[in-house]
Amino acid sequence: MYIIRDIFQLKFGHYRDVKALVDDAVKRKLMPMDQQARMLTDFTGDSYRLIFEESYNSLADFEKSLTEEMGKEEWQKWYAEFKPHIESSHREILKQVM
Repeated sequence: MYIIRDIFQLKFGHYRDVKALVDDAVKRKLMPMDQQARMLTDFTGDSYRLIFEESYNSLADFEKSLTEEMGKEEWQKWYAEFKPHIESSHREILKQVM
């Protein structure tokens, strides 16, 4: 099992705008939100972070998800609205061992 975390450092004061965009994306089913997917925000540490976390059985499954979902024109339009709110981002790929 692999856990993928996409971590976005939001610009100061942009959380509400981003949350509205994410809510819209979930409503329009632009993001996979199965039982293994979670959206998190910071409680301590760096402020104004938004973290998307998903689990996959294999890295091939993760790659398939990337190419299928992110390749859609509707998702690309949404992401163009999302990007101006982001200061930086990075991805963690973790392997579950227990």
